[in-house]
Amino acid sequence: MQRPQEIELDPGEIRILRIMQRDASLSVADIAREAGMSQTPAWRRIKRLKEEGIIRAVVALVERNAVGLDFVAYAFVKLGVPSRQNMEKFDKLVNSWPEVLVCERVTGAVDYLLKIVTNDIHTYDWFLRSKLLDNELVTDVQSRIVVATVKDTPSLPIREA
Repeated sequence: MQRPQEIELDPGEIRILRIMQRDASLSVADIAREAGMSQTPAWRRIKRLKEEGIIRAVVALVERNAVGLDFVAYAFVKLGVPSRQNMEKFDKLVNSWPEVLVCERVTGAVDYLLKIVTNDIHTYDWFLRSKLLDNELVTDVQSRIVVATVKDTPSLPIREA
């Protein structure tokens, strides 16, 4: 996957992004008012931000505990042979697992860091044994269980240039 090219944003677009990161359900009129502009320019900017891929999606953030997903773990995954081909296979596999919310390829003693959300520790154990460790690419997994979430935000720290 290629790294997206950085796109120059004007101060109005930055204000819109900050507002939408906080609450994307606001109407264009509300976003425009809060950003200090009229509705049509705000609409055009939002449309451009979507077309350029800066706004990837507009989604609902679901409270995981409210839907019974009370268990969070981070898994440090080591591949037996971290070749390009094996990494591509593992990337594809991880993308098919709904339990994995985040997958980062990292440097150091392990190859990947996964954020995994399940109902409970028993479901995580099943995921670990049936999916992660049942894969011939994986040689080691070290888990860290989350005991409390101190901060959880999808908002990026976008700064004006």
